[in-house]
Amino acid sequence: MTIDVGACKSLSQEGRLARELSFRDLTLLVITCMIGSGIFLVPGTIAQQVDGDMGWALVAWLAGGALSFIGALTLAELTAMKPDAGGIYVFIRDCFGQVPAFLYGWTLFFVITSGTAAALAAAFSDNLRQIVPMPAVAGKIIAIAFIGLVALINVCGTRFSANIQNVLAVIKIGSVLTISLVLLSSTRGTVDPHNFIPKGANWGVVSAFGMAIISTLWAYEGWQYATYIAEETRNPERDFPRAFLLGMLVVIAIYLIVNVAYCAALTGSGMAKSNNVAVDAIRVTNGRLAATMVVAAFAVSVFGGANGLFLTNTRVFYAMARDGVFFDRLATIHPRFGTPAFAIIWGGCGAAVLALSGTFNQLLTCVIFTGWLFYALAVTCIFVYRRRFPEEHRPYVAPGYPWAPAIFVAVALALAANTLIRQPGRSLLGLSLVSLGLPAHFIWKRIKGTAPKKQFP
Repeated sequence: MTIDVGACKSLSQEGRLARELSFRDLTLLVITCMIGSGIFLVPGTIAQQVDGDMGWALVAWLAGGALSFIGALTLAELTAMKPDAGGIYVFIRDCFGQVPAFLYGWTLFFVITSGTAAALAAAFSDNLRQIVPMPAVAGKIIAIAFIGLVALINVCGTRFSANIQNVLAVIKIGSVLTISLVLLSSTRGTVDPHNFIPKGANWGVVSAFGMAIISTLWAYEGWQYATYIAEETRNPERDFPRAFLLGMLVVIAIYLIVNVAYCAALTGSGMAKSNNVAVDAIRVTNGRLAATMVVAAFAVSVFGGANGLFLTNTRVFYAMARDGVFFDRLATIHPRFGTPAFAIIWGGCGAAVLALSGTFNQLLTCVIFTGWLFYALAVTCIFVYRRRFPEEHRPYVAPGYPWAPAIFVAVALALAANTLIRQPGRSLLGLSLVSLGLPAHFIWKRIKGTAPKKQFP
Protein backbone atom coordinates (compact mmCIF):
# COMPACT_ATOMS: atom_id res chain seq x y z
CA MET A 1 0.00 0.00 0.00
CA THR A 2 1.32 3.46 -0.94
CA ILE A 3 0.61 6.48 1.21
CA ASP A 4 -0.04 9.67 -0.72
CA VAL A 5 2.26 12.15 0.99
CA GLY A 6 0.65 15.12 -0.69
CA ALA A 7 -2.82 14.02 0.37
CA CYS A 8 -1.89 13.77 4.04
CA LYS A 9 -2.89 16.88 5.93
CA SER A 10 -1.58 18.20 9.20
CA LEU A 11 -3.49 18.10 12.45
CA SER A 12 -4.18 21.82 12.37
CA GLN A 13 -6.04 21.31 9.06
CA GLU A 14 -7.86 18.12 9.89
CA GLY A 15 -8.50 18.23 13.66
CA ARG A 16 -8.02 15.46 16.16
CA LEU A 17 -8.05 11.71 15.70
CA ALA A 18 -11.52 10.19 15.43
CA ARG A 19 -13.04 8.57 18.53
CA GLU A 20 -13.72 4.99 17.40
CA LEU A 21 -12.92 2.73 20.37
CA SER A 22 -15.54 1.41 22.79
CA PHE A 23 -15.28 0.03 26.33
CA ARG A 24 -15.05 -3.50 24.93
CA ASP A 25 -12.22 -2.48 22.60
CA LEU A 26 -10.36 -0.78 25.43
CA THR A 27 -10.74 -3.69 27.85
CA LEU A 28 -9.56 -6.26 25.33
CA LEU A 29 -6.70 -3.95 24.37
CA VAL A 30 -5.56 -3.75 28.01
CA ILE A 31 -5.67 -7.55 28.27
CA THR A 32 -3.98 -8.36 24.97
CA CYS A 33 -1.23 -5.75 25.39
CA MET A 34 -0.22 -7.60 28.56
CA ILE A 35 -0.71 -11.22 27.45
CA GLY A 36 2.04 -11.65 24.87
CA SER A 37 5.11 -13.83 24.89
CA GLY A 38 5.78 -13.27 28.61
CA ILE A 39 3.42 -15.84 30.09
CA PHE A 40 4.87 -18.54 27.80
CA LEU A 41 8.52 -17.81 28.65
CA VAL A 42 8.89 -15.72 31.82
CA PRO A 43 7.59 -18.31 34.38
CA GLY A 44 10.73 -20.39 33.83
CA THR A 45 12.99 -17.38 34.44
CA ILE A 46 11.12 -16.52 37.63
CA ALA A 47 11.31 -20.10 38.89
CA GLN A 48 15.04 -20.04 38.25
CA GLN A 49 15.46 -16.74 40.12
CA VAL A 50 13.74 -18.15 43.24
CA ASP A 51 15.50 -21.56 42.98
CA GLY A 52 12.34 -23.42 42.02
CA ASP A 53 10.36 -22.21 45.07
CA MET A 54 6.89 -21.79 43.55
CA GLY A 55 5.63 -20.20 46.75
CA TRP A 56 7.91 -17.22 46.24
CA ALA A 57 7.22 -17.35 42.50
CA LEU A 58 3.45 -16.94 43.00
CA VAL A 59 4.04 -14.17 45.54
CA ALA A 60 6.18 -12.43 42.91
CA TRP A 61 3.39 -12.76 40.35
CA LEU A 62 0.91 -11.32 42.85
CA ALA A 63 3.27 -8.49 43.80
CA GLY A 64 3.94 -7.59 40.16
CA GLY A 65 0.22 -7.70 39.43
CA ALA A 66 -0.63 -5.56 42.47
CA LEU A 67 2.01 -2.98 41.53
CA SER A 68 0.75 -2.82 37.95
CA PHE A 69 -2.84 -2.64 39.24
CA ILE A 70 -2.07 0.40 41.42
CA GLY A 71 -0.30 2.10 38.53
CA ALA A 72 -3.17 1.37 36.15
CA LEU A 73 -5.85 2.80 38.46
CA THR A 74 -3.73 5.91 39.07
CA LEU A 75 -3.22 6.52 35.38
CA ALA A 76 -6.93 5.89 34.85
CA GLU A 77 -7.65 9.08 36.84
CA LEU A 78 -5.17 11.09 34.77
CA THR A 79 -6.41 9.66 31.47
CA ALA A 80 -10.08 10.25 32.30
CA MET A 81 -9.24 13.84 33.25
CA LYS A 82 -7.05 14.51 30.19
CA PRO A 83 -7.87 12.09 27.35
CA ASP A 84 -5.30 13.23 24.76
CA ALA A 85 -3.18 11.19 22.38
CA GLY A 86 0.13 10.34 24.02
CA GLY A 87 -1.00 9.44 27.55
CA ILE A 88 2.04 9.25 29.81
CA TYR A 89 4.00 11.58 27.53
CA VAL A 90 1.30 14.25 27.97
CA PHE A 91 1.16 13.83 31.76
CA ILE A 92 4.93 14.19 32.12
CA ARG A 93 4.95 17.18 29.77
CA ASP A 94 2.24 19.00 31.72
CA CYS A 95 3.75 18.33 35.13
CA PHE A 96 7.52 18.36 34.59
CA GLY A 97 8.12 20.10 31.29
CA GLN A 98 9.09 19.22 27.75
CA VAL A 99 12.60 17.87 28.47
CA PRO A 100 11.61 14.81 30.58
CA ALA A 101 8.59 14.28 28.30
CA PHE A 102 10.88 14.25 25.26
CA LEU A 103 13.23 11.83 27.03
CA TYR A 104 10.29 9.51 27.63
CA GLY A 105 9.24 9.66 23.97
CA TRP A 106 12.88 9.16 22.93
CA THR A 107 13.18 6.11 25.20
CA LEU A 108 9.82 4.78 24.06
CA PHE A 109 10.97 4.79 20.46
CA PHE A 110 14.61 3.69 20.74
CA VAL A 111 14.24 1.22 23.62
CA ILE A 112 10.71 0.26 24.62
CA THR A 113 8.68 0.17 21.40
CA SER A 114 11.39 -0.76 18.92
CA GLY A 115 13.04 -3.29 21.23
CA THR A 116 9.75 -4.92 22.24
CA ALA A 117 8.42 -5.07 18.67
CA ALA A 118 11.69 -6.54 17.41
CA ALA A 119 11.66 -9.12 20.22
CA LEU A 120 8.06 -10.10 19.43
CA ALA A 121 8.88 -10.42 15.73
CA ALA A 122 11.92 -12.57 16.52
CA ALA A 123 9.84 -14.72 18.89
CA PHE A 124 7.23 -15.22 16.16
CA SER A 125 9.93 -16.18 13.65
CA ASP A 126 11.74 -18.53 16.06
CA ASN A 127 8.54 -20.38 16.91
CA LEU A 128 7.57 -20.68 13.26
CA ARG A 129 10.99 -22.23 12.64
CA GLN A 130 10.11 -24.92 15.19
CA ILE A 131 7.28 -25.99 12.89
CA VAL A 132 8.91 -25.28 9.51
CA PRO A 133 12.73 -25.64 9.59
CA MET A 134 14.48 -22.77 7.80
CA PRO A 135 17.84 -20.98 7.89
CA ALA A 136 18.50 -18.03 10.19
CA VAL A 137 18.45 -15.56 7.28
CA ALA A 138 14.92 -16.64 6.38
CA GLY A 139 13.96 -16.17 10.02
CA LYS A 140 15.09 -12.53 9.92
CA ILE A 141 13.15 -11.96 6.70
CA ILE A 142 10.03 -13.37 8.35
CA ALA A 143 10.57 -11.14 11.40
CA ILE A 144 10.77 -8.03 9.22
CA ALA A 145 7.72 -9.15 7.20
CA PHE A 146 5.89 -9.66 10.50
CA ILE A 147 6.65 -6.06 11.53
CA GLY A 148 5.61 -4.77 8.10
CA LEU A 149 2.30 -6.63 8.22
CA VAL A 150 1.44 -5.32 11.69
CA ALA A 151 2.34 -1.76 10.66
CA LEU A 152 0.21 -2.07 7.50
CA ILE A 153 -2.80 -3.28 9.51
CA ASN A 154 -2.52 -0.26 11.80
CA VAL A 155 -2.10 2.20 8.93
CA CYS A 156 -5.32 0.88 7.39
CA GLY A 157 -7.49 2.18 10.23
CA THR A 158 -7.92 2.28 13.99
CA ARG A 159 -11.26 0.48 13.76
CA PHE A 160 -9.77 -2.17 11.47
CA SER A 161 -6.83 -2.74 13.79
CA ALA A 162 -9.09 -2.83 16.86
CA ASN A 163 -11.37 -5.44 15.24
CA ILE A 164 -8.38 -7.67 14.55
CA GLN A 165 -7.16 -7.07 18.10
CA ASN A 166 -10.53 -8.13 19.52
CA VAL A 167 -10.52 -11.40 17.57
CA LEU A 168 -6.95 -12.10 18.62
CA ALA A 169 -7.89 -11.33 22.22
CA VAL A 170 -10.61 -13.98 22.28
CA ILE A 171 -8.28 -16.54 20.67
CA LYS A 172 -5.44 -15.59 22.99
CA ILE A 173 -7.46 -15.80 26.23
CA GLY A 174 -9.11 -19.02 25.11
CA SER A 175 -5.84 -20.69 24.13
CA VAL A 176 -4.05 -19.77 27.37
CA LEU A 177 -6.93 -21.05 29.49
CA THR A 178 -7.20 -24.20 27.34
CA ILE A 179 -3.50 -24.92 27.86
CA SER A 180 -3.99 -24.53 31.61
CA LEU A 181 -7.03 -26.80 31.61
CA VAL A 182 -5.20 -29.47 29.59
CA LEU A 183 -2.22 -29.39 31.93
CA LEU A 184 -4.33 -29.55 35.07
CA SER A 185 -6.46 -32.36 33.64
CA SER A 186 -3.40 -34.34 32.59
CA THR A 187 -1.80 -34.00 36.02
CA ARG A 188 -4.94 -34.45 38.13
CA GLY A 189 -4.11 -35.10 41.77
CA THR A 190 -0.51 -33.95 41.54
CA VAL A 191 -1.08 -30.32 42.58
CA ASP A 192 0.20 -30.12 46.15
CA PRO A 193 -0.82 -26.88 47.95
CA HIS A 194 2.34 -27.12 50.07
CA ASN A 195 4.41 -26.45 46.94
CA PHE A 196 2.99 -22.93 46.84
CA ILE A 197 4.03 -21.88 50.35
CA PRO A 198 7.26 -19.76 50.45
CA LYS A 199 10.15 -21.61 52.14
CA GLY A 200 11.75 -19.02 54.46
CA ALA A 201 13.60 -15.79 53.68
CA ASN A 202 17.00 -14.13 54.00
CA TRP A 203 18.68 -11.20 52.26
CA GLY A 204 19.69 -13.32 49.27
CA VAL A 205 16.14 -14.60 48.87
CA VAL A 206 14.70 -11.08 49.17
CA SER A 207 17.09 -9.73 46.53
CA ALA A 208 16.30 -12.63 44.19
CA PHE A 209 12.61 -12.07 44.89
CA GLY A 210 13.06 -8.45 43.77
CA MET A 211 14.52 -9.62 40.46
CA ALA A 212 11.63 -12.08 40.12
CA ILE A 213 9.17 -9.19 40.45
CA ILE A 214 11.08 -7.35 37.72
CA SER A 215 10.58 -10.40 35.51
CA THR A 216 6.84 -10.50 36.21
CA LEU A 217 6.64 -6.87 35.18
CA TRP A 218 7.86 -7.92 31.72
CA ALA A 219 4.84 -10.25 31.52
CA TYR A 220 2.52 -7.50 32.82
CA GLU A 221 4.13 -4.89 30.54
CA GLY A 222 1.50 -3.20 28.39
CA TRP A 223 -1.19 -2.04 30.84
CA GLN A 224 0.04 1.56 30.44
CA TYR A 225 -0.14 1.47 26.62
CA ALA A 226 -3.89 2.09 26.57
CA THR A 227 -3.35 5.64 27.88
CA TYR A 228 -1.66 6.56 24.60
CA ILE A 229 -4.85 6.05 22.61
CA ALA A 230 -7.26 7.98 24.87
CA GLU A 231 -7.99 10.53 22.14
CA GLU A 232 -9.54 7.76 20.02
CA THR A 233 -11.80 6.39 22.75
CA ARG A 234 -15.50 7.29 22.58
CA ASN A 235 -16.10 7.77 26.31
CA PRO A 236 -12.67 7.93 27.99
CA GLU A 237 -13.95 9.53 31.20
CA ARG A 238 -16.12 6.50 31.91
CA ASP A 239 -14.42 3.68 30.05
CA PHE A 240 -10.77 3.93 31.10
CA PRO A 241 -11.25 3.24 34.84
CA ARG A 242 -13.54 0.28 34.13
CA ALA A 243 -11.30 -1.13 31.39
CA PHE A 244 -8.19 -0.93 33.57
CA LEU A 245 -9.99 -2.50 36.54
CA LEU A 246 -11.51 -5.40 34.59
CA GLY A 247 -8.48 -5.96 32.35
CA MET A 248 -5.97 -6.09 35.20
CA LEU A 249 -8.09 -8.48 37.30
CA VAL A 250 -8.53 -10.84 34.34
CA VAL A 251 -4.81 -10.93 33.53
CA ILE A 252 -3.70 -11.43 37.15
CA ALA A 253 -6.14 -14.34 37.52
CA ILE A 254 -5.00 -15.93 34.24
CA TYR A 255 -1.32 -15.64 35.16
CA LEU A 256 -1.83 -17.33 38.53
CA ILE A 257 -3.84 -20.17 36.98
CA VAL A 258 -1.25 -20.73 34.24
CA ASN A 259 1.64 -20.84 36.72
CA VAL A 260 -0.13 -23.43 38.86
CA ALA A 261 -0.73 -25.50 35.71
CA TYR A 262 2.92 -25.26 34.64
CA CYS A 263 4.05 -26.31 38.10
CA ALA A 264 1.67 -29.27 38.09
CA ALA A 265 3.28 -30.52 34.89
CA LEU A 266 6.96 -29.74 35.52
CA THR A 267 7.33 -28.90 39.27
CA GLY A 268 9.13 -25.73 40.34
CA SER A 269 12.60 -27.18 39.75
CA GLY A 270 11.57 -28.40 36.30
CA MET A 271 10.27 -24.95 35.41
CA ALA A 272 13.59 -23.43 36.50
CA LYS A 273 15.40 -25.63 33.95
CA SER A 274 13.07 -24.81 31.06
CA ASN A 275 13.62 -22.17 28.36
CA ASN A 276 10.06 -22.51 27.06
CA VAL A 277 7.82 -23.58 29.93
CA ALA A 278 4.56 -23.81 27.98
CA VAL A 279 5.94 -26.05 25.24
CA ASP A 280 7.88 -28.25 27.68
CA ALA A 281 4.89 -28.66 30.01
CA ILE A 282 2.57 -29.70 27.19
CA ARG A 283 5.18 -31.98 25.63
CA VAL A 284 5.69 -33.81 28.94
CA THR A 285 1.98 -34.37 29.50
CA ASN A 286 0.51 -34.61 25.99
CA GLY A 287 3.25 -35.21 23.44
CA ARG A 288 4.80 -33.37 20.50
CA LEU A 289 1.56 -32.72 18.57
CA ALA A 290 0.08 -30.83 21.49
CA ALA A 291 3.34 -28.90 21.84
CA THR A 292 2.97 -27.78 18.21
CA MET A 293 -0.48 -26.43 19.11
CA VAL A 294 1.14 -24.40 21.90
CA VAL A 295 3.58 -22.95 19.38
CA ALA A 296 0.58 -21.86 17.27
CA ALA A 297 -1.10 -20.29 20.31
CA PHE A 298 2.17 -18.53 21.11
CA ALA A 299 2.31 -17.11 17.58
CA VAL A 300 -1.24 -15.73 17.87
CA SER A 301 -0.42 -14.23 21.26
CA VAL A 302 2.73 -12.58 19.97
CA PHE A 303 0.90 -11.16 16.95
CA GLY A 304 -1.76 -9.68 19.22
CA GLY A 305 0.89 -8.14 21.44
CA ALA A 306 2.65 -6.54 18.47
CA ASN A 307 -0.61 -5.25 17.01
CA GLY A 308 -1.53 -3.65 20.34
CA LEU A 309 1.94 -2.13 20.56
CA PHE A 310 1.61 -0.40 17.17
CA LEU A 311 -2.00 0.60 17.86
CA THR A 312 -0.99 2.48 21.00
CA ASN A 313 2.70 3.46 21.25
CA THR A 314 2.86 5.15 17.87
CA ARG A 315 0.41 7.77 19.20
CA VAL A 316 3.21 9.09 21.42
CA PHE A 317 5.36 9.86 18.36
CA TYR A 318 2.30 11.54 16.84
CA ALA A 319 1.77 13.63 20.01
CA MET A 320 5.43 14.67 20.10
CA ALA A 321 5.26 15.82 16.49
CA ARG A 322 2.04 17.69 17.25
CA ASP A 323 3.91 19.52 20.03
CA GLY A 324 6.64 20.48 17.57
CA VAL A 325 9.41 18.39 19.17
CA PHE A 326 9.58 15.62 16.58
CA PHE A 327 9.39 15.34 12.80
CA ASP A 328 6.35 17.31 11.56
CA ARG A 329 5.38 14.55 9.15
CA LEU A 330 4.59 12.23 12.09
CA ALA A 331 1.70 14.51 13.11
CA THR A 332 -0.13 14.02 9.80
CA ILE A 333 -3.32 12.02 9.60
CA HIS A 334 -4.02 9.85 6.58
CA PRO A 335 -7.03 11.36 4.73
CA ARG A 336 -8.60 7.98 3.95
CA PHE A 337 -7.75 5.84 6.95
CA GLY A 338 -7.72 8.53 9.66
CA THR A 339 -4.57 7.13 11.31
CA PRO A 340 -1.20 8.73 12.13
CA ALA A 341 0.25 6.73 9.25
CA PHE A 342 3.76 8.17 9.26
CA ALA A 343 4.11 7.71 13.02
CA ILE A 344 3.17 4.05 12.55
CA ILE A 345 5.62 3.58 9.68
CA TRP A 346 8.35 5.33 11.69
CA GLY A 347 7.81 2.89 14.57
CA GLY A 348 7.88 -0.04 12.17
CA CYS A 349 11.16 1.08 10.61
CA GLY A 350 12.84 1.35 14.02
CA ALA A 351 11.69 -2.13 14.99
CA ALA A 352 12.76 -3.57 11.64
CA VAL A 353 16.28 -2.16 12.00
CA LEU A 354 16.66 -3.78 15.43
CA ALA A 355 15.18 -7.06 14.20
CA LEU A 356 17.63 -7.12 11.30
CA SER A 357 20.64 -6.22 13.45
CA GLY A 358 19.74 -8.53 16.32
CA THR A 359 20.73 -5.91 18.91
CA PHE A 360 17.30 -5.91 20.56
CA ASN A 361 18.41 -8.72 22.89
CA GLN A 362 20.69 -6.26 24.66
CA LEU A 363 17.80 -3.80 25.00
CA LEU A 364 15.21 -6.11 26.57
CA THR A 365 16.55 -5.83 30.12
CA CYS A 366 16.62 -2.06 29.62
CA VAL A 367 12.92 -2.03 28.66
CA ILE A 368 11.72 -2.76 32.18
CA PHE A 369 14.44 -0.80 33.97
CA THR A 370 14.09 2.44 32.00
CA GLY A 371 10.37 2.01 31.44
CA TRP A 372 9.55 1.74 35.11
CA LEU A 373 11.59 4.82 35.95
CA PHE A 374 9.28 6.77 33.67
CA TYR A 375 6.17 4.97 34.91
CA ALA A 376 7.10 6.04 38.43
CA LEU A 377 7.45 9.61 37.14
CA ALA A 378 4.05 9.34 35.40
CA VAL A 379 2.32 8.14 38.58
CA THR A 380 3.96 11.03 40.45
CA CYS A 381 2.00 13.32 38.11
CA ILE A 382 -1.16 12.65 40.11
CA PHE A 383 0.32 14.63 43.02
CA VAL A 384 1.14 17.53 40.71
CA TYR A 385 -2.27 17.58 39.01
CA ARG A 386 -4.11 17.47 42.32
CA ARG A 387 -2.01 20.29 43.74
CA ARG A 388 -2.16 22.56 40.69
CA PHE A 389 -5.75 21.88 39.68
CA PRO A 390 -7.62 20.94 42.88
CA GLU A 391 -10.99 22.12 41.52
CA GLU A 392 -10.68 20.49 38.12
CA HIS A 393 -13.44 17.99 37.28
CA ARG A 394 -12.27 14.41 37.79
CA PRO A 395 -14.66 11.85 36.26
CA TYR A 396 -12.83 9.16 38.23
CA VAL A 397 -10.78 9.42 41.42
CA ALA A 398 -8.07 6.81 41.97
CA PRO A 399 -8.58 4.89 45.24
CA GLY A 400 -6.02 4.98 48.03
CA TYR A 401 -4.63 8.43 47.32
CA PRO A 402 -2.01 9.49 48.41
CA TRP A 403 -0.72 6.18 49.83
CA ALA A 404 -1.35 3.92 46.83
CA PRO A 405 0.55 6.04 44.27
CA ALA A 406 3.28 6.75 46.84
CA ILE A 407 3.75 2.99 47.38
CA PHE A 408 3.87 2.46 43.61
CA VAL A 409 6.60 5.08 43.18
CA ALA A 410 8.62 3.81 46.14
CA VAL A 411 8.46 0.16 45.05
CA ALA A 412 9.22 1.02 41.41
CA LEU A 413 12.33 2.98 42.44
CA ALA A 414 13.40 0.18 44.82
CA LEU A 415 13.07 -2.39 42.03
CA ALA A 416 15.07 -0.15 39.70
CA ALA A 417 17.78 0.22 42.35
CA ASN A 418 17.84 -3.55 42.85
CA THR A 419 18.26 -4.03 39.10
CA LEU A 420 21.06 -1.47 39.03
CA ILE A 421 22.89 -3.40 41.77
CA ARG A 422 22.35 -6.89 40.34
CA GLN A 423 22.69 -6.03 36.64
CA PRO A 424 24.72 -2.80 36.52
CA GLY A 425 25.90 -3.23 32.93
CA ARG A 426 22.50 -3.38 31.30
CA SER A 427 21.02 -0.85 33.72
CA LEU A 428 23.72 1.67 32.87
CA LEU A 429 23.15 0.92 29.18
CA GLY A 430 19.50 1.87 29.67
CA LEU A 431 20.43 5.11 31.44
CA SER A 432 22.93 5.90 28.69
CA LEU A 433 20.29 5.45 26.00
CA VAL A 434 17.96 7.78 27.90
CA SER A 435 20.69 10.40 28.41
CA LEU A 436 21.42 10.46 24.66
CA GLY A 437 18.03 12.10 24.32
CA LEU A 438 19.30 15.26 26.06
CA PRO A 439 21.62 16.46 23.29
CA ALA A 440 19.05 15.27 20.73
CA HIS A 441 16.38 17.45 22.38
CA PHE A 442 18.50 20.57 22.47
CA ILE A 443 19.76 20.05 18.92
CA TRP A 444 16.16 19.61 17.80
CA LYS A 445 15.10 22.72 19.73
CA ARG A 446 17.91 24.74 18.14
CA ILE A 447 16.91 23.61 14.65
CA LYS A 448 13.17 23.99 15.11
CA GLY A 449 13.14 26.97 17.48
CA THR A 450 11.24 27.02 20.77
CA ALA A 451 8.51 24.41 20.68
CA PRO A 452 5.02 25.46 21.80
CA LYS A 453 4.29 24.37 25.34
CA LYS A 454 0.89 22.88 25.97
CA GLN A 455 -0.24 22.98 29.53
CA PHE A 456 -3.31 21.55 31.18
CA PRO A 457 -6.17 22.13 30.83
